[in-house]
Amino acid sequence: MAGRGSAETAGAGVPSDASEDAVESIGTTLDERTTCEELVAFMCRRFCETAAVDLLPRDVAAGRRPPDLELTRVAEAGRTRLLTPLEGPRPLSVRALDEGRPIAASIDLSGRTPRQVMAVPLLAHGRLYGVLLAVRQGAPFTGADVSGAHHAARLAAVHLGHSREHASLRGTVLDLQRALLAAPGRPHPNLDLATRYLPAGGGSLVGGDWFETVRLHFGRTLLVVGDVMGHGLDAAVDMNAYRSMLRYVASTDLPPHRVLRRLDTAVAEDGSRRPATCLLVRVDPARGIAVIAGAGHLPPVVFAGDGSGELLPLPVGPPLGTGVGGYEQVVRRLSPDDTLVMFTDGLVERRDEDIDASLARLAALRLPPGADVDALLDEVLVALDARHAEDDVAVLAARIHPRGHPA
Repeated sequence: MAGRGSAETAGAGVPSDASEDAVESIGTTLDERTTCEELVAFMCRRFCETAAVDLLPRDVAAGRRPPDLELTRVAEAGRTRLLTPLEGPRPLSVRALDEGRPIAASIDLSGRTPRQVMAVPLLAHGRLYGVLLAVRQGAPFTGADVSGAHHAARLAAVHLGHSREHASLRGTVLDLQRALLAAPGRPHPNLDLATRYLPAGGGSLVGGDWFETVRLHFGRTLLVVGDVMGHGLDAAVDMNAYRSMLRYVASTDLPPHRVLRRLDTAVAEDGSRRPATCLLVRVDPARGIAVIAGAGHLPPVVFAGDGSGELLPLPVGPPLGTGVGGYEQVVRRLSPDDTLVMFTDGLVERRDEDIDASLARLAALRLPPGADVDALLDEVLVALDARHAEDDVAVLAARIHPRGHPA
C-alpha cells in the first residue's frame, strides 16, 4: 500500500449541482437501508466507480466506536469487484471512524492499477452511524471530491438519525397500542368473539385504532370499534382516554346513541382530545337483537351462515369531539349463524378507490360456510390483504353463542 494519507479539504467547496443532487436524492424515505442505497448511488454518479456503506450496530454510544466492533455492509453500487480484495478499505474505515473525518488513500496491490480509496464517517450531531467507502481507478480524489462526499455522508447521517428516531418512536407507540389492546373487556359467555390488530407496514406512525367490549346487565354486551384521527403517540394516548370514558359511560347502561352523545359532549368540553370515529353495537343474545349506532364510522358487515355478506345501513353521525351530537341507532336481528364484523377504515380503504366500492368488495366476499369466528375473521383479513394495508387495521367479529352448545 502506498500513499496513504488524509486528503486536503481546506477551501474545497461542493459544486452547487452536486449539492442539489445530494439533497434531492438522499433521504427520500424513512427507511434506513434505502437511504444508504441512495447515498452509494449518488457517489457513483458523482465521484467514484463503486461505493459501499457499512453501518455500526444501533446501540453504539454517541461519537464512539467500541474496539473490535464489526461493521455490517448494507449497500453497494457500481463496479463492486473493486471493493475486494483490498487491504485498505477496512483499516481505512476504522481510521475514518476513529478520527471522525474523511480519509483518502491510493492503494497499490502487487503492481496492479492503483485504486483510489476514500472512507468517510457517517457522522451527524455527535453520533456515528457507520462509514461510506468510495473507490475508483485513476486520478486521486481531489479536495473537492472529498468535500462533496463529506457533504453527502453528513446528509445521509442526518437522515439515518431521523430514521432511527422514527423507528424508536413507532416501536414505543406500537408497544403501547398492543398493551392497550391486549386485554379488551370480556364479553358475556353467550357471545363468541375474535379480534385482530394489524399495524400498517409503511412509514406512517401507528395510529389510534382500537376495540373494546363492555359487559352490561341481562346478558347483553356492548361491542366497540373506534379510530382516533391522526397517528403517533398522541393518538395512542387519546385512544386510551376514549376507551376509559367509553367504559365509564357504558356502565350506566344507556342505549348506544346516548352513549355516543355523552362521549361527544365530554370530549368537546375537554377540548384537548383529537376527534375520533366510533361504532357501537349492543348485542342481546337472548332476544337475538343488535342495536347499532355510529359516530362518523364505517358500518358493520354481517356474514350469514352460508358465507354471504351484507353491509348494514347505518345513519352517519358526526365524529366524537365535535359537540354537534345528533346520533341515531338502528336495530338488527341476529341469528346464531350470523357473524357481525366491525372494523376500522384501514381494512377496506384503498388509494384511488371510492369508499363505497371498498365496502362493496368486503360485503361481496363469500366465506367458508360453518367457519368459527376466528377462522372467519382470518379469511376476511386474507381476502382483503389486510397485512399490506396502507393504514392500521382493527377488526372485531362476534357471533351469538347458542345455549347448550359447548364453548
